[in-house]
Parts: sequence; structure tokens; C-alpha cells
Amino acid sequence: MNDVATEVRDILVFHLGADERRLTDDARLTEDLGADSLDVVEIVMSCEERFAIAIPNRVATRLTTVGDAVRFIESEMAVR
Repeated sequence: MNDVATEVRDILVFHLGADERRLTDDARLTEDLGADSLDVVEIVMSCEERFAIAIPNRVATRLTTVGDAVRFIESEMAVR
């Protein structure tokens, strides 16, 4: 697992109290991990702060799995 994936998973554990074994790339934030809309906002804000990136609302609503979030953040960091 790369650093971005590890850090995203750490953020999810912090906000959701999720068991790390459940944080697979295919795990859905709301359906599988129990995130509600406020949790998602807090997770996005934490990711923006941690990685010094902006995640527009139109993108944030499409980040449905752990893998989606990791791939988006990796792509944003690659263009810096």
C-alpha cells in the first residue's frame, strides 16, 4: 500500500472508527463503512488539508469508494 492509500485509510479510521481490515479499495464509504453526508464532508476536508489539494464538490460526490478517493488524490498530487 502506498503512502497516499495509507493516509486516506488513517483519515477514514479517525472519522468513521472503521476497522482497517474493511478499508479495501472497493469498500463504499456510505454503504459499507457507514459514512453519512457529514462524515463525507469531514473526510473530504481532512484529505484536502492533509494533501494540500482542493476537492471540488462535483468530484467529492463521485468519490464513492476508498479506491476512488485514493486515485483522485494521487492524480492531483501527480500534477503538482
